[in-house]
Amino acid sequence: MSEPRQHFFESQRLRLSYWEWGDPANPPLLLHHGGRDTARSWDRIAEGFADAYRVLALDLRGHGDSQPEIGGEYAIRQNVVDLLGLVDLAGPPVFLLGHSYGGRIGYLAAGAFPERFRAIVSIEGPLEPSHGDPKPFAPDVLRSIVETRQALVGRRPRVYEDLEDAAGRMRENNPRLSPEHSLDLARHAAVPADGGYQWKFDNWALPGVRRDDVSAEEMRRFTAAITCPLLLIVGEDSGGPRRMQDQISLFPNGRSILVPDAAHWVHHDQPQTVIREARAWFEQAASE
Repeated sequence: MSEPRQHFFESQRLRLSYWEWGDPANPPLLLHHGGRDTARSWDRIAEGFADAYRVLALDLRGHGDSQPEIGGEYAIRQNVVDLLGLVDLAGPPVFLLGHSYGGRIGYLAAGAFPERFRAIVSIEGPLEPSHGDPKPFAPDVLRSIVETRQALVGRRPRVYEDLEDAAGRMRENNPRLSPEHSLDLARHAAVPADGGYQWKFDNWALPGVRRDDVSAEEMRRFTAAITCPLLLIVGEDSGGPRRMQDQISLFPNGRSILVPDAAHWVHHDQPQTVIREARAWFEQAASE
C-alpha cells in the first residue's frame, strides 16, 4: 500500500491532523472515523478510492495525531466545526464516508450545510447518543458530570507491553481482525509510553464522557434537512441492524444495505463490499 501524505490545519485553536491519498485534482472524498480510532484505520479503504478521488482522512480532535480538546469538553458541535473546516479546505461539495460517531457528526454537518455535501455513505452511524438521550439538566445530572470528570483527572491510560499486545486487545473487540491487520492498526493507534504502548486517543473523548447532547428527536431535524443521497451500511452481526435499517426512512434520499458476516466495523470485516457499494453510490450521485 502507498504511504499517504500527512497535513495539519487549525480548527478552534487546535492543530488537527489529516492524511491524503490520490491526485489533488480529483473530486474530494472525506473519510471520518469513529470514537477511539484514528484516520489511519481507513488505509485499506482509502487505497480503494485513491485512483479516482482525492481522499482526505481526518484525525478527530483528541485522536490520532490531532491535539486534545482544551478543557476536555469534546462537544459534538465542535467536531462538526472541525469536519466543516476540512470540507472547506478540500473544496465543497464533497463526498463523505463516515463510521459510527464519525457518521453521526456527518449527519449534523450535512443537515446544517447541505450544499457542502455531494453524497454520503455512513457505516453504522447512529441517530441517538451512545448512552441514550441526554437527561434534562438538573442537580443530579450536574453532579454526575462533575464526578465523572473529577475521576478522570487521576486516571492513567492502560499500558500494553508491546504492539502485539495492543493488537490482541483490538482482536478482543473485533475477532474478525487478522493478526496482520490488527498489528497494522495498532502501529497507527498506539504510541510509546513508559513500560510499553498506550492508545493515542484522549480518555476525555470516550463515550459517556464527551458531550454528545443531541437527542434522537433533535437529530431527526438534521436528517430531514440532508438533501444529498445517503447510503447507510449496517453489519448483519452488529447487534442492532433492524433498528438501524429502519432509521433510513428519516433521510429524504436514503437507502440502506445489510452486509453479511460483518459487525460494527464493516469496513474492516468486509472492506471490498464497502468499497464496491460506496464507489457505486458516489458514482451514481456524480452522474445525476
